[in-house]
Amino acid sequence: MTLYRTIVFLLAAFYWLELFRHIDPAAFGWQFRFLTIWTLTANLIVAGQMLRLSLGRTTARWESFVSLVVVMNMAVLVQYWRLYFLDPANVTTGDGPVWWKEYYLHLGGAVLMWIDAFFLLGVFSRLRPVFVAVLVLGVVYPLWLELFVHPLNDAPVGTVTAGLPYPFLNDLELGGRLMFYAFVTAANIVFVFVGWGVARAVDAIRQR
Repeated sequence: MTLYRTIVFLLAAFYWLELFRHIDPAAFGWQFRFLTIWTLTANLIVAGQMLRLSLGRTTARWESFVSLVVVMNMAVLVQYWRLYFLDPANVTTGDGPVWWKEYYLHLGGAVLMWIDAFFLLGVFSRLRPVFVAVLVLGVVYPLWLELFVHPLNDAPVGTVTAGLPYPFLNDLELGGRLMFYAFVTAANIVFVFVGWGVARAVDAIRQR
C-alpha cells in the first residue's frame, strides 16, 4: 500500500510541476483556468495525505474530501472525452495535446486515484457533505471563469466571445454557458450516486 501511494504521489507531483513549467505569464489565472488542473491539484493533495496515512504520520482519512475528488475526476474524464469526441477543437487549441500528458490528466490520474479511494481507503459513507461540496464547486468554478478568467483574458477566441479557457465555451452566449454549467453540476450529483454505488459494491465484495 505504501509503495503504491508513493508512486501515485510522485506521478501527481511530477505532472503538477511539469504543467507549471509552461505557464503563459500573460494568461490571468495561469493553469488554474482549467478544471482539469483544479482536479490534478486535488489529486496531489489527496495523494500526499494518503501517503502520510500509510506512513503513520496522520490518522486523518479525509473521506468526504476524497469522495469529492472522486467526483471531480469523474467530471473531468466524462466531460472532457465527451466534448473531445464531438470535436477535438472543443477542448484543445494549437497543435493539440501531448499524448503522455493527455492520458494521465484525463484518464490515468483518475484511475490511480479511484483505486486508492475505493479499494484502499473507502469512501462515500457520508453523502451530505459530498453533495454540499459538489454544489459549492458548481457555483465557485463558473464564477471564477465568468467574473475573473473571462474578462481578464483575450484568448482563446470563439465565435461569440473570448478568454474562457475551453474553446467551445467561447462559442456560447452567456445563457448557453449557464445551461452548460448547470448540466455539469447535475451530472456531478449523479456521479455522487455512482461513486456511492461503486463503494458499496466494493464493500460487499470484501465481505464475501
